[in-house]
Amino acid sequence: MLLLSFVKAQDIKVNAVLDSSKIRIGEQTKLDIYLTYNGNSQKNLKIEWPSFEDTISGKIEIVSKSAIDSTIPDKNNPNIIQQHQQFIITAFDSGYFAIPAFKFFINEDTVNPAMTEVLFLEVNTVKTDTTEASVKDIKPPFDEPFDWKWYLPYAYWGLGIVAILSILIYIFYRLTKKKPEVVELEKPKIPAHIIALAELEKIKTESVWKEDKTKEYYSSISDAIRLYIENRFGVNALELTTDEIVKAFRSQVVDPLSKEKLQQLLVLSDFVKFAKVIPIEHEHVMALQNAFDFVNGTKREEEIVLEETPSEPNSEQPLNTEEQK
Repeated sequence: MLLLSFVKAQDIKVNAVLDSSKIRIGEQTKLDIYLTYNGNSQKNLKIEWPSFEDTISGKIEIVSKSAIDSTIPDKNNPNIIQQHQQFIITAFDSGYFAIPAFKFFINEDTVNPAMTEVLFLEVNTVKTDTTEASVKDIKPPFDEPFDWKWYLPYAYWGLGIVAILSILIYIFYRLTKKKPEVVELEKPKIPAHIIALAELEKIKTESVWKEDKTKEYYSSISDAIRLYIENRFGVNALELTTDEIVKAFRSQVVDPLSKEKLQQLLVLSDFVKFAKVIPIEHEHVMALQNAFDFVNGTKREEEIVLEETPSEPNSEQPLNTEEQK
């Protein structure tokens, strides 16, 4: 049985789906939450999903939960974007339990959240088979007379194993006693911005958007910047959505201009990848330039001083259309 809810708030549609409304104690079921919006009319959305730790409510426990992913459910309508998260839940007490409505705060509006309907989960006990015979007393243990001869083979085997181990330890000690210790020097780690700038320079040289590979072009730029964010700031950007990355950067010490260029780059990449938007040529060049500017504006100063690279890709100069042709 499926329980659904479907609510509309600020053109945002949310619904929750319970895979099964009846389970037995300890049995697991799936709880899916969906959020759908029009990517063409709803731009720069700030969506705050409900968060949970170990329980949904009361006796309902969370076994696992997936990351929030974004898809286009209808290929004939690429403007509609759907976000989804799945929970595996269970309960260890019988009864009827209510799963409260999930609240989504849109653009920090806490007064009029988008809400799902309340779901109900029935947890049943396991029936006991009363046809079995009544429980009987445990029989006392049998007395077994001690016979030391029974243990002799084990004693011989034990002594033999001890002797063999002693010989092996002695041989190992003799062979390794005079061996000099080899100290391997740790290879210096390549700074995050060197890797990112090299990858962006490769993307600039290839310019696959000229070959009608616009999606591949923006995907490669987005992946290069997300990997740089992971190596530079320790943020798991490859697994986060654009909104989650922008939210994470609120706590990072980064200048406002770099944050703005990062958001412009990631949002445009999402529209190209998910909504099939085709930017103009100037936007192709500007997206790559924003990536270069973000890396150069946020790279570590100590890595800049210590690096011994003879020449770093000259990404400070603005890209122009003539270079890309």
